[in-house]
Amino acid sequence: MEKKLTTSLSEADLKLIEAAKQAALTAYAPYSQFHVGAAVLLSDGRIVKGSNQENKAYGSCVCAERVALLYATANYATTPPVSIAICAMQNNTYMAQPVTPCGECRQVLMEMQTRFQTPIRVVMYGTEHSLVATDASLLLPASF
Repeated sequence: MEKKLTTSLSEADLKLIEAAKQAALTAYAPYSQFHVGAAVLLSDGRIVKGSNQENKAYGSCVCAERVALLYATANYATTPPVSIAICAMQNNTYMAQPVTPCGECRQVLMEMQTRFQTPIRVVMYGTEHSLVATDASLLLPASF
């Protein structure tokens, strides 16, 4: 499969976006008011959700993507993640433009791809349009 960035969404992407939107509602973001949700599709069809969790000690904050990915591998260690959807909201409104993973989350995505030798599709949702990377390496071409 060719690696590419696209705006084309599949039915599976739409289902994963809905799960990410539900996850955003569980975010703990009293400082930024920026609620992020992520949903990871595992190769067995299971969906794992995560949301950002803030803390006054900024370094203790955890992004939604890492919450979902690390929960998935901690609980289903032999089941590869094949796709992740990410969305964000402020003031109870989903963002118009897609949000992209931070650098730390991009590196975790790359670690997962390397660990499982399976590309991870990254779906970044916005109400005006969404963006899809068919392989996480498109988001971090010079990873460790």
